[in-house]
Amino acid sequence: EGRETRLRVVLRVRPLTCTETRRGDQQVVHSLGDGAVHVSAARHDATFGFSAVFDAGASQEAVFEGSGMRQLVELAIDGFSCTVFAFGQTGSGKTYTLMGPLAQSETQPASPALLGLMQRSFSCLLEQSRSRGSDLALSASYLEIYNEQVRDLLSPGPPCALPLRWSKTRGFYVENQLSVEFESLEAIVSLLLQGSQRRRTSAHALNRHSSRSHALLTIHIRSRAVSAHPAPGEGWGLGARRGGTNSPTAGGSACPSKQGTLCFVDLAGSERVKETGSSGELSVEANSINRSLLALGHCISLLAKPRGKRTHIPYRDSKLTRLLARSLGGSGITLMVACISPSSRCLSETLSTLHYASRARRVTSRP
Repeated sequence: EGRETRLRVVLRVRPLTCTETRRGDQQVVHSLGDGAVHVSAARHDATFGFSAVFDAGASQEAVFEGSGMRQLVELAIDGFSCTVFAFGQTGSGKTYTLMGPLAQSETQPASPALLGLMQRSFSCLLEQSRSRGSDLALSASYLEIYNEQVRDLLSPGPPCALPLRWSKTRGFYVENQLSVEFESLEAIVSLLLQGSQRRRTSAHALNRHSSRSHALLTIHIRSRAVSAHPAPGEGWGLGARRGGTNSPTAGGSACPSKQGTLCFVDLAGSERVKETGSSGELSVEANSINRSLLALGHCISLLAKPRGKRTHIPYRDSKLTRLLARSLGGSGITLMVACISPSSRCLSETLSTLHYASRARRVTSRP
């Protein structure tokens, strides 16, 4: 607690698609093992290092276990503010990594082997709450940022814009956002699928189901543990400590109450309008997406500098950076999952994502 902790950044390389293979695209990204990846193409020869690299053959379970996601869930239960977000070019596998197949629904669930980081984290959260003997109160909120408007994905009726506020105690927060309590895996998965179906998506040349908004699902965890347990910070540079909001306990038999959060951020894909063939409303959406991602990249570049050399961090440049301010440079613990395509046709965007992710590795926070 209070020690500088680096953002953990992992890389996932998706397989070449059937279209890319038929077209004759070359594979230009190769995993070297030990968290290293090599890009080899005409005029480009570079190696990048990350906490972990998952190549095309990696299973969803391998990504969950190897990324440190299990420790992140434990830290959230222990009272910390934890965030995981996926970013990369449109069509690079961000939503699949977080959620699994797009075709799943409540009536047609995905195969257990294909479930993403979110469903696996929900299972882990509920398992941990039972094994720790904790009395947990769990609730979820789900929103999207579409064309710089914050919209609630769980509220009934057509999505309407919600105001984004700031206070000294809470930082940036969304006013009047609906938070729904849940107690079972079925209930939270149902909320996830309902909200995801309301999210804005469109088809274009690079992706038939392109996300046109940034989506943030937050699990709020309030606990009063009835028995002591080991601190779960191993692998994140954290020692034994208590996080969250503490309050006195009666009789001294229980640990202090804690409030943690686990936030999943599925960023809309970066894209070049010329490559996607977007026009009209799609072009407006793409420009809005790219502006907010540019603002995020600018904040990350400044945060990557040593603390003594940092200038003002412009979180207010977009609603996305305002909502991620605490996760990136404040008191949170963050896991970033960079998703890329190995195709030679996507080389420019792949290199952009790799440089972006490399800068993020230098960012530190004080949980």
